[in-house]
Amino acid sequence: METIGLIGGMSFESSAVYYRLVNEMVRARRSGLASAELILHSVNFEEIVALQKAGDWAGAARRLGDVAERLQAAGAGCILICTNTMHLIADEVAAKVSVPLIHIIDETAKSLHAAGRKRPLLLATRYTMEHGFYAERMKSLGLDIMVPEAADRTTVHDIIFNELCAGRVHDRSREKLIDIIDRAVENGADSIILGCTEICLILDPDRLPLPGFDTTTIHARAAVEFSLGGEEEETEEAA
Repeated sequence: METIGLIGGMSFESSAVYYRLVNEMVRARRSGLASAELILHSVNFEEIVALQKAGDWAGAARRLGDVAERLQAAGAGCILICTNTMHLIADEVAAKVSVPLIHIIDETAKSLHAAGRKRPLLLATRYTMEHGFYAERMKSLGLDIMVPEAADRTTVHDIIFNELCAGRVHDRSREKLIDIIDRAVENGADSIILGCTEICLILDPDRLPLPGFDTTTIHARAAVEFSLGGEEEETEEAA
């Protein structure tokens, strides 16, 4: 089993989901009391948000690159940045280590292709929806990303930062997100990317008007596949 290195804390709400999912998936594969070999370095999200707001992506890259180096030095065999937004600097972080960085956009694209989806709506932070890095990488992978209109982008961003990252989940906000999805259906979307690692806290990808792709689950699954090297799932409980 390879050790998984998680760069977390952005926010810790979704990092906790990563930790649970990775361990649940390893237990399902190995059975019994099996759990993952992983190292989690959780950063102070307040510092990262300040860098985002200042547009200091170079500073953010240095910060997360340092964390990645520490994880590799501690024995991590792969690195995950446990947030979609900070994949804006994924290439810079990957350049600081010699172990693989498992890229959340690439893994999500694989899942969309496997399901035959080509025109997904992206629900994410303003940085992810508007900076272009996500759409450009998806386009290079043969997918045409849709994003909500400007007012709806603000709504999604505010729900993420003001509520989900603070551990608050409100039914009225879920209804707003469903309304945004309904408008995307009318405009030709064929699927939904839960493109922020906190959105799974408020939306169930299996209960949406269109097929949903939860990037948190997809990313965690890719880490487990790497760690276990394609082992088959156990069929019996260990004695």
